Amino acid sequence: MVDAALRAGTHDRPSVFEAFGRSLPRGRRYGVVAGTGRLLELIERFRFTDAELEWLRANDVVGAPTLDWLADYRFTGTITGYREGEVYFPGSPLLVVESSFAEGVVLETLILSVLNYDSSVAGAAARMVSAARGRPLAEMGSRRTGERSAVAAARAAYIAGFGASSNLEAGRSWGVPTMGTAAHAFTMLHDSEEEAFRAQVDALGPSTTLLVDTYDVAEGVATAVRVAGTSLGAVRLDSGDLLTLVHDVREQLDSLGATSTRITVTNDLDEYAIAALASTPVDSYGVGTSLVTGSGHPAAGMVYKLVARQGADGAWVSVAKKSADKATHGGRKHPVRVLGASGTAVSETIYVGDEAPASALASGRALHVPLVVDGAVLGGATGAAGVRAARKHHAAAVAELPAQAFRLAAGEPVIPTVYETV
Repeated sequence: MVDAALRAGTHDRPSVFEAFGRSLPRGRRYGVVAGTGRLLELIERFRFTDAELEWLRANDVVGAPTLDWLADYRFTGTITGYREGEVYFPGSPLLVVESSFAEGVVLETLILSVLNYDSSVAGAAARMVSAARGRPLAEMGSRRTGERSAVAAARAAYIAGFGASSNLEAGRSWGVPTMGTAAHAFTMLHDSEEEAFRAQVDALGPSTTLLVDTYDVAEGVATAVRVAGTSLGAVRLDSGDLLTLVHDVREQLDSLGATSTRITVTNDLDEYAIAALASTPVDSYGVGTSLVTGSGHPAAGMVYKLVARQGADGAWVSVAKKSADKATHGGRKHPVRVLGASGTAVSETIYVGDEAPASALASGRALHVPLVVDGAVLGGATGAAGVRAARKHHAAAVAELPAQAFRLAAGEPVIPTVYETV
C-alpha cells in the first residue's frame, strides 16, 4: 500500500485511522484495554534497519523510492486513545492515529498485534479477578505462550488486578511484583520429600510455599509442617479434585496447629474453576494456560481502519466500509462514558464530528486522552509508572460498571454503544 500510494502521490494525504473491536469476545460483557504503554514505546522505536531494507530490495518487495521513504521512517503524527486499563465496548475507538496515510498505515500490524493480545489477556484476567472475590491471583503462564508474549501477558494481568507474576522479566521491565514456588522436579531431585522441603526451608525460611502433591498429599502436608513448623507460609496443590482436596488439607493443617498456613491452588484454572472454588478454604490462585490464551479468546478481535482523510482540495472526507457484517462508522469520534446519578455507567456514547457537547460531559467523562503529539510520546503511560497508573485506572473504571457486568455466564455487552452526530 505504501509503495502504490507513493507512486500515486497520495501517500502523504492527512488521514485518521482508528483501532476498535466490532464486538467483544463471544459472551463477554465488557473488554479491557491493555498494551497501550508497551505499544507507545514500540512506536517510538519503530525503524527499518539496513538489514530489513536490503531484504526488501533483494526480494523486489517495493521500489527504490519506497525503500528511501522507509529508511527515513519516524512516526511524526498524533495519537489519542483510551487510557490503558479502561473498559471498552463494541465500536469503542480505542486508539486514533492522525498522520499521513503512509505513516499511519505502516503501523497497522504493530498496533493490532499488541492491542489484540494484551487486551485479550486483560479481559480474561478481569473475569478471573471478579470470580476470585478478593482472593489474590498470580500469573504463572510463561511456559504456555511465546517468550515475549509471556512478559506482555504478565503485564496485562497485573493491570487487570492480578497481584503478582512468576515471570521475573515482567518485574524487571515493567515493575510487576514477582513470586514463585518450587516445581515437582525439585522434590524428585532429592532422595526424599522431606529432604527437598528441608532444602527449600533452609534457603527461603519457613514462610515459603511447599508443593505437597508430588507423591501423597496427606503425607506431604504432614512432612511440610514437620519440617517448617506451624509457621509454614503456604502449601500448594497442583492436582486432584480440588473441591474436596482443599477442605481435607485445611482440616489437616488446622489439626497440626498450622492454622495460619495458607493454601494456594494451581491446577489448570480458569474463571469458572475459580468461581467453583469460592466456597472452599482456598487462600490464593495461580493461573497459567487459560490466562495467557485469553480464556478461549487469544485475540480480542480488534481491527484498524481508515475513518477520515483529506481530499485533493484539502477538505476532510469521512470514509467507511459498507461490506456486509463489516460496516464501519466513518469520521472523527469523541467517546463519552455516560454515568447515571449513582455513578454507574449507562452507555458508551460516541459523538461523530465535532467535539462532544458540554452537556454530555456534565453527565459523564471523556474517554480519549492524548498519547503522542507530533511524534513525541507524552509522559505517564509508559514504563513501570505507566503500568501502575493503568492498574489504578482499571480499578476505577471497573467500579463504574453495573453489577451484571461481572456475571460469568455469556451475555450481551453490559452497556450499549450509542452514536451521535454533532
